Amino acid sequence: MTRQKLASLRQRLFRMVSVGVVDDPINGSYDIISTLALLINIAAAIAATFDSLSMAYGRLFSGIEAVTVAFFALDYVLRLITARDLYPDLPPLRAVVKYVFSFSGIIDLLSFLPYYLPFFFPAGAVVFRVFRIVRIFRLFRINAYYDSLNVITEVIVGKRQQLLSSVFIIAVLMLASSLCMYSLEHEAQPEVFRNAFSGIWWSVSTLLTVGYGDIYPITPLGKFVSIIITFLGVLMVAIPTGIISAGFVEQYSRLVRLGSSQEQDLHFVTVELGAKDYWAGRLIKDLMLPRGILIAAVQRRGELVVPRGDVMLKPGDRVVLCAEALKKEQPVNLREIVLGPGHEWAGCAIRDLNISRQSYIVMVRRGGTMLVPHGSMRLLQGDTVILYSKEPRHDPRF
Repeated sequence: MTRQKLASLRQRLFRMVSVGVVDDPINGSYDIISTLALLINIAAAIAATFDSLSMAYGRLFSGIEAVTVAFFALDYVLRLITARDLYPDLPPLRAVVKYVFSFSGIIDLLSFLPYYLPFFFPAGAVVFRVFRIVRIFRLFRINAYYDSLNVITEVIVGKRQQLLSSVFIIAVLMLASSLCMYSLEHEAQPEVFRNAFSGIWWSVSTLLTVGYGDIYPITPLGKFVSIIITFLGVLMVAIPTGIISAGFVEQYSRLVRLGSSQEQDLHFVTVELGAKDYWAGRLIKDLMLPRGILIAAVQRRGELVVPRGDVMLKPGDRVVLCAEALKKEQPVNLREIVLGPGHEWAGCAIRDLNISRQSYIVMVRRGGTMLVPHGSMRLLQGDTVILYSKEPRHDPRF
């Protein structure tokens, strides 16, 4: 197998394991299988904690865990193989290392490794079993498929500095109040406020308005200080809530601004290939166009070429793309968005754009030249972005 075919196969695998890629039925099916495997694994783990169910269906639960964990291991291997496509700007080895030590890579590794470790280290079986809980964090990948969930992640990431500052203030107030309460109540309640940790437990339950009632002040001064700390706790805990709420308002306003950008719905787009274009020298069947995007015709030196799969595109060809609706209730659109002054996409890499996971950038027109998009490409002011979407045309996210 040639290097080009291996690269093409690796790219297909990368698109398959990438959550939210909907341009091919195989990619969407892999997302569904991955999610179902995780949900079934978690359901079996919960059911196994009931003695009656464990005695009756113990073998079934063990078989489910073995099969699903094997799938997680296969998924991890595929992600290692396609790491260079996840980080195209890095050398292959560095791309693999970056994935392995990323948050997602660690979660993927701990999804299956603790299951096999007891075979080699039987003494640590109990500890390894605890780490199996980590696989539930794989559910966060659903964020990449549903935009409504993805907004939550984007708001938290965008406001991380403010949230960290508020958490730091709460931690300082918690430490100060615990030491203060320990000093005031230790002599009156030596068995309750034994040390500073007892004060921390009281401050946590008070500042976070939990109030377990297992530890509380009895001296007048201690009660007075407790009232002040309770009021401060309500104010401090409200700060992160306000930050997240403001983040949601900003996110919505930004999406509305993007919706007011200059755009035009298209059904046909003509692309003229240059000598350095990605499509030049490739067969039509190897272009991996999104489902719903078709090559209607190829003009070559004034002649019309039928766009069969074995036709190789050449520099100078004019390729006519068209958008086809798969179902009446699910239109497939091509949209042309002009990045005017102040547009938020200008200066951003394509992989960092906040667009719907039901959408795909087909082409970028820059100064009369059509560019094939890739994750590391930075969009510039004045670019015209040709966007493929399966969503209704009135969607304000564009």
